[in-house]
Amino acid sequence: MEELIRALLKSTPEIAAIAGDRVNFGAHPQGQPYPAILLNVVSNIEGYLINAPSGLSQARIQVDCDANDYASSKFLSRAALTALSGYSAGRIQGVFHAGSRDYHEGGSNVPDRPFRVSLDFMITYNN
Repeated sequence: MEELIRALLKSTPEIAAIAGDRVNFGAHPQGQPYPAILLNVVSNIEGYLINAPSGLSQARIQVDCDANDYASSKFLSRAALTALSGYSAGRIQGVFHAGSRDYHEGGSNVPDRPFRVSLDFMITYNN
């Protein structure tokens, strides 16, 4: 599922135009520029029937849209929201926006820290 979500975001023209191929799980590579998207699996639960796995799982994914200024971070987050919200194809049964928040570590006086808009998505998928 992680590979599918990453590939979807990287193949979205609006995201590629802003972040290039800087869409990664876990950590933003040191020394790479912003803007970028950082993905993290917050939770991942396998579904069960009475006596066996159901074949479906549900994950909560955090999509952090980082940029050197707030406007670019917000624009990138809107592109990610458009690409993911309501998406369903192949193994992905459905992607549902679960919340958003804006953040800038250290306030606006810290130039080396990116502005961030975080989006949470619930994803139901076939194992």
